Amino acid sequence: MRLVRSLRTGGWALVCAAALCVALPAIMAGNGGRAHAGVSLEERKQPMKFSWVACEPNCRGWVSAVGIVTADSPKAFDEFARGRQLAGATIVLDSSGGSVNDSIALGRRWRALGALTTVGTSVRIRTGQGDRGSVVPEAYCESMCVFLLLSGKTRYVPDSAHVRVHQIWMGDRADDARAASYTAQDLMIVERDIGRLAKYTFDMGGTGDLLSLALSVPPWDELHELSRDELRLTNLVTTDAVAEVLLPDTRATPVAEVTVKPVQDRFASETVSAEKPQTLAAPSKSTKTAEATVPTGGVAVAAPAQ
Repeated sequence: MRLVRSLRTGGWALVCAAALCVALPAIMAGNGGRAHAGVSLEERKQPMKFSWVACEPNCRGWVSAVGIVTADSPKAFDEFARGRQLAGATIVLDSSGGSVNDSIALGRRWRALGALTTVGTSVRIRTGQGDRGSVVPEAYCESMCVFLLLSGKTRYVPDSAHVRVHQIWMGDRADDARAASYTAQDLMIVERDIGRLAKYTFDMGGTGDLLSLALSVPPWDELHELSRDELRLTNLVTTDAVAEVLLPDTRATPVAEVTVKPVQDRFASETVSAEKPQTLAAPSKSTKTAEATVPTGGVAVAAPAQ
């Protein structure tokens, strides 16, 4: 029933102009659907890449953001955005999180653009009129992805999407957090980044409930999936109408798809430079701690107090 509601009530049956961009249940059916699910899960394990999903001729496209936020993600987005008119664009997220400070920096860039955000897997379907971009709602937005979702001026989460939170942690010790050793310097880094995350949350219009829910889940527990009530309590959802983030737009100019070169990293509280000022998956089992399943390691280094 969720896929046949009208645009006005927030369903995903039509994500663009009628008969042009359609997300049908058949997309996920049969062998093709299962193959797509596997590809999507693998993409979510890779560093975040950005691509423009065109929905021509008479509807507006969107930015697909898939994968883990790394130290290179803000720069990669800047390169992707160069020469594009992305003011007020919709960003469709399918991500298991990433670096705390780099997610904050990326989120501030999106807010400066007046971006709209939602959760979904961007796919292409073949129609009688040619290939069309569509969005499948069964996707994951976990850990720091949730705070990227918060950066949108308008934010929509479909009923079948999974929005999940947990604590930030030292990246090289998240896999066995209980057994690891920690220094006073490590605690300073984590507390510093919690402070930055708190300021960002309030700057983006989120509530303290979001921080409370996230910071109450240690890395050795399963991520907490936010209910519909919690999505509203935390102010992650600002609309129940998909039409407010995925709109018909005859003024949109088709833009060729562009992707960026992947760079590996992982989620956690990491020592990176402070964020700069302000200058859109198929059903699959989620990663437990919203990070790359293969750790890349890294040692926390002291940073000057801010």
